[in-house]
Order: sequence, then structure tokens, then C-alpha cells
Amino acid sequence: MPQHHLTEQSSNRWLLSAGTFLQSRYRILRELGRGGMGAVYEATDLRLGHSVAIKQTLTEDQELWVQFEREARLMASLNHPALPRVSDYFTEGNRAFLVMQFVGGADLAETLAQQPGPIPKRVVVAWADQLLDALIYLHSHDRQVVHRDIKPHNLKVNANGRIVLLDFGLAKSRGESHADKQSGQSIFGYSPRYAPLEQIQDRGTTPQSDLYALGATLYHLLTGVKPPDALVRAAAVIASEADPLQPACEINRAVGEELSQVLSRAMAQNPHERYRSAAEFREALRRVGRAESVDEVEFVAHFGQIEATVVAFGENNVVAASRVAAGSRLRAHALAATFLLVLTAFGLFCRYYPWKLPPNTASAPTQSAALIETRSN
Repeated sequence: MPQHHLTEQSSNRWLLSAGTFLQSRYRILRELGRGGMGAVYEATDLRLGHSVAIKQTLTEDQELWVQFEREARLMASLNHPALPRVSDYFTEGNRAFLVMQFVGGADLAETLAQQPGPIPKRVVVAWADQLLDALIYLHSHDRQVVHRDIKPHNLKVNANGRIVLLDFGLAKSRGESHADKQSGQSIFGYSPRYAPLEQIQDRGTTPQSDLYALGATLYHLLTGVKPPDALVRAAAVIASEADPLQPACEINRAVGEELSQVLSRAMAQNPHERYRSAAEFREALRRVGRAESVDEVEFVAHFGQIEATVVAFGENNVVAASRVAAGSRLRAHALAATFLLVLTAFGLFCRYYPWKLPPNTASAPTQSAALIETRSN
């Protein structure tokens, strides 16, 4: 399989400077990032008056140009809140450009670099749910899409607080025409630490490959530590050593054992031992969330259905519980209402007519003596 490498010198000569105009419509503002095959800029769409992101190829290789155009067509067919929308594709001056929705702010790799340490668990799990919804959409698309490059660098949080999955440069889809299949076989790549073993060894990728990459990404976000490379893990197994992937809960106790086990399954070296689908992965995360929500509630065991009424008097709470048969709920509500009225009346009575204590026992002898003397007279 052919691989393509660009030297820094050869790629720099293609880079655009601020103020450059493209198609007499887009004005480049600044470079946002650069990878092995392309650079991304923030630009202004002068026709519509808003910011866009423009991705540019950094090569004249026609094979990569075909892949670049294929990425544009693929993304233009997608419509999901966690995926950027493509609005234009064009070539100019022997260069190809892809125009898409601009997502401001730092990517999660930059966030981790600026604020070392784990990101709060609730935030990460909420992002995971959104990303898995996007993967369900991609993997069940009529032209099944496998992203193949999920990692913190390709994740941003938009202005609405939702996570967005970027960069489909390594994505592949199924169900294309014969010509698309031929062009889709030329791009090989992966991101160490996040890519599964089958992708690193170029043995073919499936939706389970995305689940591994997402699991590795969540592991990094929840622990603040990059997971070990899949090749390193494989070498340890071959050497009859322990898997160097340390459970996430041992690095960050806040992760919890159940969530740690979910991540470990998603990152299984054997694709068949991972979750069967993004939907199953999401349900596993949601079960952990439901279990943790239940654990935070204090339960009182009863042997039947209970109707409880709470009446507050100042700083005190009065809780009344009565056993209710399945067929007598209306009668139970009537009894509860009556009990509530009695308690309320009793509380008001106690507040406005305080109980008086009996006379002090210390004064009892004096009062008795006075009574005897009165009777004597």
C-alpha cells in the first residue's frame, strides 16, 4: 500500500498567509493547525459574513487529491450535531480546498496540555454519550463510515457546550462505487496511543476500531494520562508480561471501578472482545450513570407500597408513612390528607397555645404550708 510523506520544507511553500483571498470569497485570517497531509485555516466568508474553516492539501499528489475530494463528498453527505458541515470544495492554483463549519476554541489536546490532570467525570461521560450518538449515526449510515482517527486533537467543544468530532482525512466508507473503493484504499495512517492494533498493523478497520479509539480518548480525558500504545501492549502479551494498560480507576479513583471496566472492554486488543456496536457501548455507559444516580439516594426498605407525607414545622420535619394496598390508593390519599390536616392543626395549636409545665416542685412545700395556715384561721 503506498504511503505519502511530506517534508516540512515542501509543505511550507504551500501554506497561506493571513489576508490571502480564495475564490474572491474567502479571506484567510490565521492558521489553525497542520497535519501530515493538510493545513486548516480560519477564514471569513465575505459573501455570507461569517467564519469558516478551510482545509488545504499540502501536496500535488493526484492520489491524495482524489482522497481529499472523497473526504469532501463524504462529509457533505453527513448531518449530525457532533459533526461539522461541509459547504464548499474547490481547487485553485494547483491546490485543493475544503470549506466547512468553523468550531472555535481549543481542541481537547490543547486543553489537557494547558490544564494537566483529569477532566471531571460527569463532563467526560456527557461528551462520550454525544460522540457515541455520532458513531451510531456514522456506522449505520447507508455508506457506513469509520472515522479511524478519534483522539483529543480532533475533538472540540462548540459555543453550545456540545462536543464536535473533526478531521475525516483518514475516514473510510463502504457501499461506494467501484471507483470510490479503488481510491479509498490508498490512505494509510494512525495516531499512536489511540489507534487499535489492527489499524497499526494495517489489517483492516471496522466500527470496533472507532470504539477502541474512543475508549482510549476517554481514558486520557478521565485520567490525564495517555494510554499505552497498542503495539507496546501486544509486545507485553507476547513476552508473557502483564498488560501495561493500568485500570483507569487506579490512576483516578473518581473514575470508579464500573466505568473503568467499561473503558477496558472498549480497549480490548481483540476487536471481538470489544462492544459489538456504539449503541452497546453507550448503553454500558448509561447503566453506570443510572447505577451511580441510585447510589446517591438513601433508601428505606418496606414490605409494601408506601405513601409518605412530610409536614415541616420550623426546623423539624415530620414524616408520616402508611402502608397502602395495591387497590386502595384513593383511600390512602384521603387518609394521608386527613392526617396532614390533623398534624397541621396540632402544630398551630402548639405554636399559639404553648403547654404550661406544672408548678416547680421546689415551691410545693411553701404552697402547702400556706394552705394549712389559711384553713387553720
